[in-house]
Amino acid sequence: MAVSTVQDNNKLVQYTKEINREFVRENLFSPYMGADLTAIIRIRQELKNGGEQMNIPMVTKLRGKGRGSGTLVGNEDKIDNYGMRLWIDWARNAVTMKKNEIQKDSADLFGEAKPLLSDWGKERQRDDLIAAFMALPAEIAPVGLGSDDGNTVNGISYEAATAAQRNTWNQDNSDRILYGNAIANYNATHATALANITTAAGKSSAASLTLAKRMAENAVPAIRPYKTADGYQWYVYFCGSNEFRDLQNDADIKTANTNARAREGNGIDKNPLFVDGDLLYDGIIIRKVPEITLYVTQVWTSLQTAGNSNTRIEPGFLCGQQAAVLGWGQMAKPTFRKEDDYGFIQGVGTEMAYGAAKMFKKHPMDGTALKQWGVVTKFSSAAQDS
Repeated sequence: MAVSTVQDNNKLVQYTKEINREFVRENLFSPYMGADLTAIIRIRQELKNGGEQMNIPMVTKLRGKGRGSGTLVGNEDKIDNYGMRLWIDWARNAVTMKKNEIQKDSADLFGEAKPLLSDWGKERQRDDLIAAFMALPAEIAPVGLGSDDGNTVNGISYEAATAAQRNTWNQDNSDRILYGNAIANYNATHATALANITTAAGKSSAASLTLAKRMAENAVPAIRPYKTADGYQWYVYFCGSNEFRDLQNDADIKTANTNARAREGNGIDKNPLFVDGDLLYDGIIIRKVPEITLYVTQVWTSLQTAGNSNTRIEPGFLCGQQAAVLGWGQMAKPTFRKEDDYGFIQGVGTEMAYGAAKMFKKHPMDGTALKQWGVVTKFSSAAQDS
């Protein structure tokens, strides 16, 4: 018996027009960004009227003890002030396709260009803020400013910094950098301090987090806590996936979020142990930013073996008001290709001009040390999942 078969070209092939795009996470810094002085990440737009640099004036509190009935003339207090410079650069991207490729397309790939470019812009700003939090403060323009690649992150890149530059930053900010779970882990040499962090004791915990909070409260200049609309004061701690995992498993934090956290109703969707979201502990909002973990894997690679016995280290950032700034020269806008070969090439793009920076100020006492203005940097052991 002869059995008929279907020739390959006649086999049914169904093409779906629905395109699956790679997941792009929303900018988890967004709720804490704003134009107000109370924002953790301040949005500044003065450069939309032109210019490459922005000066951000900063003042500290009066520190004199004042006078009683004695002569005040000649004994007045001094207003300690500083101007922090922020540089902006351009960030652009685009996608092009020829008509002959569009003609062959079964799923309108070019139609995905605009949402993909929008996602790229969101990721770029988020990643620049992460890089800025880890960058070393500097009074000079960023390396590569205005070059073909450009540089929208101010300061000295952590991974590109020399050992001497890291040590200077470490010494200038000794009251706002925590290594592991004890102030005693500090050493004037940054690499030595990191090596004092052990795998077990250096893991992030409720105790180390509240220690970082006390450092913020006692720092000079002071780190002002973030205040919510209802008047409560909080610090916000941004950390990667691995450190968040360790904090989530900490007995004290787990108990606090199980027994003391307010929630409406009794459903699973109201229980912080069952749903994704921030943790709360002792006036600290713990927010997971998974890309911080990815930065250790892909960018800050020296931290992968920086701890005691080659322990993997991850940074976290305990932030108060005015911890960072995002200065805009031009908000993101769509662009279109002009050189189109008589209409045969289609191109769509996006462009924006901005600069991201960790805010800093010269120390009011010696006038040379560059102090992080609103953030405590905390280094913890944070092993990869096995």
